[in-house]
Amino acid sequence: MSRALNGIVNAWEGKLKKSQAPAKKRANSLFTAMSVAHVDDDDIHPPGEVYHVEKVFSNGDVYMGQWADNCPNGHGKCLWADGCMYVGNWCKGKTMGKGKFSWPCGATYEGQFKSGYMDGEGTYTGSSEDTYRGTWVCNMMHGKGERNYANGDHYEGHWRRGQPHGNGKYLWNNGNQYIGHWRHGKMNGNGTMTWANGHRYEGSWEDGLPRGNGTFRWVDESFYVGIWSKDPKEQSGSYYPSNSQSGSFDWDPQEVYLKLSDCTINPGENISVFPSQKTVNWPCEGEDLQKHSSGRSHKTNDSRLRRASVDGSLSNAEHSLGSESDSSLDGSSECLDSGREVDERSGAHELDMSSGYPRPHIVLKPTKKQGLTISKGHKNYELMLNLQLGIRHSVGKPAPATSLDLKATAFDPRDKTWTRFPPQGSKHTPPHQSCEFRWKDYCPLVFRTLRKLFKVDPADYMLSLCGNDALRELSSPGKSGSFFYLTNDDKYMIKTMKKSEAKVLIRMLSAYYNHVRACENTLVTKFYGLHCVKLTGAAQKKVSLITFPLSN
Repeated sequence: MSRALNGIVNAWEGKLKKSQAPAKKRANSLFTAMSVAHVDDDDIHPPGEVYHVEKVFSNGDVYMGQWADNCPNGHGKCLWADGCMYVGNWCKGKTMGKGKFSWPCGATYEGQFKSGYMDGEGTYTGSSEDTYRGTWVCNMMHGKGERNYANGDHYEGHWRRGQPHGNGKYLWNNGNQYIGHWRHGKMNGNGTMTWANGHRYEGSWEDGLPRGNGTFRWVDESFYVGIWSKDPKEQSGSYYPSNSQSGSFDWDPQEVYLKLSDCTINPGENISVFPSQKTVNWPCEGEDLQKHSSGRSHKTNDSRLRRASVDGSLSNAEHSLGSESDSSLDGSSECLDSGREVDERSGAHELDMSSGYPRPHIVLKPTKKQGLTISKGHKNYELMLNLQLGIRHSVGKPAPATSLDLKATAFDPRDKTWTRFPPQGSKHTPPHQSCEFRWKDYCPLVFRTLRKLFKVDPADYMLSLCGNDALRELSSPGKSGSFFYLTNDDKYMIKTMKKSEAKVLIRMLSAYYNHVRACENTLVTKFYGLHCVKLTGAAQKKVSLITFPLSN
C-alpha cells in the first residue's frame, strides 16, 4: 500500500508542478520527499498516541503523516482531489503552526496557520506574482505588511480586513506616490500625494479625494492654499507665486481631481479557496472528529474569553469590525465575526463571542484639549478672525528673495507697514465677515527671514494659524494680563502683549537675530512674527501680538 500511495502522491505532485511552471517558472518541487511508515487501519492505538498513517479517502483526497485521536496531529501532507496541497503542522485535524499551502493555479502561501486559517506572519504569492508579506488574521491581510502588485504598484503600511487602513505608502507604476492615512482602501485623513513631475498636494483627504484644508505645490515653489472640495462652489483659496515667478496666473484647482483619475488602487488577486475551507472534516472519521470538536468548542471559547486582552488604543470603529459586511471575505468572515481582531498598532487580540458572551464595548473619551474654542458669540471672535486674516496676508504675500545678511534699516522700529481690511475687500485684501480693521507688521523682512532660518514652511504655518479650524483661548490670562491663543493642531501659540513689551522686543531684535544666525540649535524662544491689530469699529482698540511655536 505504501508503494502505491507514494506513487499517487508523486504523480499528483508532478501534475501540480506542471500546472505551476508557467506561472512560477520554478523547477524545484513544492514539497520535499517525505518518508512514512505503513500502519494498518485496523491497528488499535491508545488515545493521544501519535503514529504515521497513509490514507486515501473515497473522494480522492490523500493524507500522509502523523495521526492521533482520529485526525491529523503533528507533521503531515494533504493532497485534495481539486489539486490543493498542504504540508506542515497539524493539530486536532486543522492546520496549526508553520506550513505551506499551494493552489493548482500556482499560488502559494507559506507562513503561520491557526485553527485552519492563514493567521500570523506569512507570505502569499499569487499566480500572477502578486505578493503580500506581512500579518494575517483569519485568511485576510490585517496588521502591518507590504504588497507588490502584478502591475508594478507597491503598498507598504497597515491593513484592515484585506484593505489598506491606517498609515501607509502607495507607489504607482507611473511614479506617483501617496504617503498618509487610509480608510477601507481609500486615501482618507492627512496625507501627501506626489506626482512623478514633482507637483504635490498635502492636506486633508476624504474618500480618496482632497477635502478640507490643503496645499498644492508646484516644482518652482509657488503654491495654492485653501479649502478643497470636488464641488467647485465649495472650493476657495489663494495662490502664492514663487520669488522667481512673473506673469499672470491662470489655473483651476479642479485640475487636481483630474490628475487623480489615474491613481486608482489595485484590487489585487483574489484567493479562490481558503485553507480553512479545506480542513473542516475528515471523511474517514467524520462523526468522531465532529463530536471531538464540538466537545472542546465551549472549553476553547471560555479559555479564549478568559485570556482575551484589549488594548486601550482600540477605537469603537475597530471593535465593530465583526459587524461590518464584506462580500469578499468568503470563508474568513466567520473568524472575524467571532471577534478575533488585530489592532494596527499593537498586534492581535482574541475576543471569541461564539459561546454567546456579549462583545465588550469600550468607549474611549477623546483627549480634552487645553483652552476654550473661540466660536461665534465669543467676545474675542472678531479679534480671532482679524488676526487670522492679517497673518495670512503677511505670510502669503510675495516678497523678493533676500540674503541672510540684513541691513540695519530692516531692524529700524519705524520699519512697519499698515494694511486696511474693509469688509467688502480691497485690491490687496479679501472680503470678510468681521468689522473693518487695520493690520500692522513690525519689521516684516526680519521675521520673514527668521521663519526661513527656523525652517518654517509658509503654507503649513498659514494652515495651522489661519486654516478652517478656530483657535483656542486659555481660560485665564497670564500674570502680565496677556491672553494666549493655541492653534487647533497645538503647533503654534499667539500671545497678546503690551505696546511697551513690543518696543522692548524690537530694540533687542538685532541682537536676537544675530544670536539665531550664530547658534543654529539655540534653545531660546523662536519668534515668528510681531503684529498689531487696530479695530476701527466701536471698540477702537489696539492689540499687539506675537507668534511662536508651542515647543522648540
